[in-house]
Amino acid sequence: MKQVILVGFMGAGKTTIGKLLAKRKGMPYYDIDEEIVQDQKQTIAAIFAESGEEAFRKLETAKLQELLGKNGVISTGGGIVLNADNRELLTSHPAVFYLQTSPTTFLERLKEDTSRPLIQQKTMAEVEAIFEPRVPLYEGVASHIITTDEKSPEVIVEEIIAKTTC
Repeated sequence: MKQVILVGFMGAGKTTIGKLLAKRKGMPYYDIDEEIVQDQKQTIAAIFAESGEEAFRKLETAKLQELLGKNGVISTGGGIVLNADNRELLTSHPAVFYLQTSPTTFLERLKEDTSRPLIQQKTMAEVEAIFEPRVPLYEGVASHIITTDEKSPEVIVEEIIAKTTC
């Protein structure tokens, strides 16, 4: 199976890098959050508001399981590593890239983004408190870690391509 999976915190660049990588490699691109939005016909924020985070996380696991059966580049949601089943699924794949991004960088990227329910109305310290416990989880599922700070998407894609066989 030819597959590359991208993990990392919101604002790490998973969608941007995933789309660019898929185009460069001539592979399909899948964004778990976008797939859930299409399936559920509502935004992630609406799912969180109406059904709660736990319901969203169940949808996320089901979508991950589905997509792991397909060739392509898969961008995961920032919280996918919170679920032990997801971590087990991810660690079974040889091409999981953690797009490591500093809080300064992702906060700058996210400052105008109103679509992310977990960071709305939160201070920088509160967002960092969400991020910090996830770092070892991202590192634990990753077969490769790519630091994204101060790099263009094209450079990051080249780094991923250099480390994959697909």
